[in-house]
Amino acid sequence: MIIAVDAMGGDNAPSAVVEGCIQALEDDSIKLIFCGKEKLINEELSKYKYDSSRVSIVNAEDIITNNEHPAMAIKKKKDSSLVKALNLVKDGSADGIISAGSTGALLTGATVIIGRIKGVKRPALAPIMPGKNNSFMVIDVGANVDCKPEYLPQFALMGKVYFEAVMKINNPTVGLVNIGSEEEKGNELTKGAFPLLKEAPINFVGNVEPREIPYGDVNILVCDGFVGNTILKTYEGVASSILGVLKEEIMSSTRTKIGGILLKPVFKIFKQKFDYKEVGGSAFLGTNGICIKAHGSSDARAFKNAVRQANLVYENKVIDKITEGILEIEHSM
Repeated sequence: MIIAVDAMGGDNAPSAVVEGCIQALEDDSIKLIFCGKEKLINEELSKYKYDSSRVSIVNAEDIITNNEHPAMAIKKKKDSSLVKALNLVKDGSADGIISAGSTGALLTGATVIIGRIKGVKRPALAPIMPGKNNSFMVIDVGANVDCKPEYLPQFALMGKVYFEAVMKINNPTVGLVNIGSEEEKGNELTKGAFPLLKEAPINFVGNVEPREIPYGDVNILVCDGFVGNTILKTYEGVASSILGVLKEEIMSSTRTKIGGILLKPVFKIFKQKFDYKEVGGSAFLGTNGICIKAHGSSDARAFKNAVRQANLVYENKVIDKITEGILEIEHSM
C-alpha cells in the first residue's frame, strides 16, 4: 500500500509524524509519500534508518491550520501539504491519506478532491471508541451536521463493512442513537430513519439511549454528525475529568497515595484501554480512497497505528466492499 502523509498536520508535526510512519515501515508492504516542507521532513528522516526506496517526499510550502475555513483553505492553498496529499490519492499515486491536521479541511478535501464512492450520499467520520465490554463505532461524528433519514442506513452499512473487515466481527449489531428505546421516540430524523434501518441488510437492534453507549454492547451506533460529535466530545471530557479527579484524590493524603501505588497496575490498564493512540485515527468512510483522520495531538505511536489502520482497510478491500454494499442496500429498499 502507498500512503500519502500530511507531514505538516497536527500539534507534533513533522517530528511525531515522521517517527511514527518510519516505525510503521516494519510492515514491508507499505510505502510512504510525505507531503510538506521538504527541508524539515529530511531533517527528521535523517534521525532514522529505513529503506529509502519506500519513502519519498512531495514538497509543499503551505500549511492549512485549524483556524481557517475548510472549504476556502482547500480552494486557495493548492500548495498545502494536505491538498497535495489528497491529490496523490485522487490521481492514483497513493491508495490513501493520513492527516492529523484540520478535521474540516480533510473531510472537505476528501469529499471534493478524492470524491465519493458511487452511490454514497454522504461520507461519514467513524471513530472506534472504547467501551466497558467492547469497543464500538459511532458514525457520524461531525462530517454531516444535518442529515436526511436515508443517509443513516448508508452510514450503518459502511460501519458494518468496516467492522466485519477490520474488526473481524461478523454481522455486527447496529443501533440508532435516540432519547428512548421505543420505536416511536425521537425527532423527525430518527423517526424517519428507524423504518429504513429495519429494512436495510444489517443487524439492526433498534434505538440505543445515550446512557447505554459506554458499555459497548452495540457494535455500531448511527446518528447525525451533530449528535455524534456531541457524544465524542462528552466522552472525551468525562474520561479526562474522571482521571483528573482520581489523581487529585489519590494525592490528597498519605493513605490514598499508598492505595494509589497498589492500584497503579489497574490504572495503567484503564488508561491503555481508553487511549486513542492504540487505534490511530478515525476512518472517513464513503470516499473513493482511504482516509484516516489522526487525533491532532497524536504522537509517534498514534501515527504508527494510523498507518497500520490504513493498511488494514486496504488489505481487507473496505472500499470495494462498501461499493458492493451500497448497491445491495439500494436494491433492498
